[in-house]
Amino acid sequence: MIKIIMLILSLVYVSHIFALEPLAEEELQQILGQGGVYLSGDITINETGGPLNDVSDVSNPPIWQQNCSVTSTNKRCGARIAVNAGDGANSGWLVLDNIRGRFSFEGMTLKTRVIDTGFGGDGVLFDSDVLEIGLPNTISYSNVSFTLANSSKARPTDVGFNQTDILNVKIDGDVTLRGNLLLFPTGNP
Repeated sequence: MIKIIMLILSLVYVSHIFALEPLAEEELQQILGQGGVYLSGDITINETGGPLNDVSDVSNPPIWQQNCSVTSTNKRCGARIAVNAGDGANSGWLVLDNIRGRFSFEGMTLKTRVIDTGFGGDGVLFDSDVLEIGLPNTISYSNVSFTLANSSKARPTDVGFNQTDILNVKIDGDVTLRGNLLLFPTGNP
């Protein structure tokens, strides 16, 4: 029992030795630091595909009541992103369709930096902050697939829907990235 008490008392004394101490303003000005964010991620999109509804609900249209298991070859089971950059519903849609799979990365960084030199002399004229995205060393893909398509409507359930698949992509493996991506601001804040 005495050993335990002695151990506790010695730990209390040691904590005072390693306690944080305030810094004077002059000392603080001599310390250099870096700001930024270090990101890692593991994202799974529609791993087993399929609509997020109950197939036993008879009020749902039959187009959504499909087999979307991992082994399914159904082309309408993944997530869908439709973008209309034209004059509304009459101009057609650019679609990423049947998006499935798992993406993971480690070590992407975000920080700001000043560009005041380089870039063939343009850095001096720019003399401003940019957002620097440090690319992760490796991005891993597992069973990633998607279809790039052109569609007449945003949703497959819309009347008059017609879609032309342009490109089908399937990725398994790792991609190595090196370097930084700089985003330059434009316009007035």
